Amino acid sequence: MSKPNLYVKQGCPWCIDALNYFAEAGLELNVIDVRSDPVRMSELEEISGQSKTPTLKNGDFVVADFDIDEFKQALRENPEEAKKLGLAN
Repeated sequence: MSKPNLYVKQGCPWCIDALNYFAEAGLELNVIDVRSDPVRMSELEEISGQSKTPTLKNGDFVVADFDIDEFKQALRENPEEAKKLGLAN
């Protein structure tokens, strides 16, 4: 199984929170800084319809421009995805 992509921008406080949350949860990610690679910014916009970070993509599951509470809510609404990510309660 491939790792989820986490799109971030260096210095973004929500991205720092997300990175800490996923590290504490033990979730391995492909971390993509969209400011350092314009192609990846275009990819972010294509998959999420916006340019804000953090944005997590795992297969067809996308949570865009989230804080930790919003991400946890998305997992509650998508329990199968929570299981796939190993973040089920």
